[in-house]
Amino acid sequence: MRFKPTGYHLINVSTGREFEDRGWTLSDPLGGAPSLVRAVYENRKFVPNDSLEGLYRYAGWMPVRRILRKSCAPVTYRSKGLAKTLGLENLYITFSGWCPRLGAKMKTCSFKETEAYSILARMDGKEKRTLIVQSAGNTARAFAQVCSDNKIPVVICIPQDSGHDLWFRRRLDKCVKLVAVPHGCDYYDAIVVGEKLAQDPSFFLEGGAKNVARRDGMGTTILSFAEAAGRIPDAYFQAVGSGTGAIAAYENACRLEATGDFGKNNMRVYVAQNAPFSLIYDSWKAGSRELAPLDPEKGRRDAGIILAKVLANRKPPYSIAGGLYDTLKESGGDVFLADNDSIMYWMMKFRNVEGYDLLPASCAAVSALAQAVEKGVVSRDEFIMLNCTGGGTLLAMSKGYVFKEPDLVLDPDLPAEEIISRVKALF
Repeated sequence: MRFKPTGYHLINVSTGREFEDRGWTLSDPLGGAPSLVRAVYENRKFVPNDSLEGLYRYAGWMPVRRILRKSCAPVTYRSKGLAKTLGLENLYITFSGWCPRLGAKMKTCSFKETEAYSILARMDGKEKRTLIVQSAGNTARAFAQVCSDNKIPVVICIPQDSGHDLWFRRRLDKCVKLVAVPHGCDYYDAIVVGEKLAQDPSFFLEGGAKNVARRDGMGTTILSFAEAAGRIPDAYFQAVGSGTGAIAAYENACRLEATGDFGKNNMRVYVAQNAPFSLIYDSWKAGSRELAPLDPEKGRRDAGIILAKVLANRKPPYSIAGGLYDTLKESGGDVFLADNDSIMYWMMKFRNVEGYDLLPASCAAVSALAQAVEKGVVSRDEFIMLNCTGGGTLLAMSKGYVFKEPDLVLDPDLPAEEIISRVKALF
């Protein structure tokens, strides 16, 4: 369909310097201290476009050039079951997953689809290079599905131990290539392989948290809440691996405040990790902008223990200006831990009280909310947003599925030249 690209420019969070996007700008071209850049949209008002389907209703606040097929937006509703269980009057659940009765139809059951549809729509349709995506699991599934549906070539780097996350309703298009790092490796090792591959000019990195399209795609969750509740939440809960989704939510809360239509941004950002992988928790509780020391072998071991493996990231955007540390600090937020037993409890309890299943990562967020209620961190009458970032897999997979096996398994210690050569041979 015909679509006018969204008008915007970029701003350096640290310095305030404004500049134009050159197409795939991930940082201030003038350099300086490490800092995220943000999109400043021509349309300063939040006006969903009902002529566009799915996620692209929010295209006015997404840095996109085109519309892709088969997108779905997050769904926000006022909770009854969980709200009663926790004794909360104004609990809203923003759900990204598969639950048709709620209107949630994300085929991969993960809010990572919001990233994929935004990032891939930021790409020039005539791009000749091949995109590289690094993932711990859910991002891989989302990008694989969206790229397959829209015939966009991609190389996805993922730990082989996360292979169980690569399920799909039907076989993927051959434009999707999966490169795994061996059993025992983790997400950081997949990042290393992707960075080595990107040394060849025929490939380019998606960019992670530095990509404004990723953050503003994920930030549609808070836009969904604003439509449902007519205001900015008082408290926001999400489980995090990198923390990018929480950063994105806070950025959009700031944009909503600037419109003058949704009240003040007093939103406190609360995030959760799955113990014993607690890098962000340890860093925050130490009062440090810098990440706490983490032995690589301990990081891999802890990543292997946790249920919510997508929450294990040894290189989160925590310290960078505009990153997770700044988001927690500015919002007056905090970090919680949820162990495997707590996650299992809330996986069963949530299904009983809300009627659909959540992925383990989402239940880490539910556990954090329950802890916050118990400790008096949130009040009974506050407007609370619980970002349930994935679920509905039991129903979705009941309709049949196939697994995508790796096209290659590569040791992250291999020289870049060998990695590039072996990946190129796939095409």
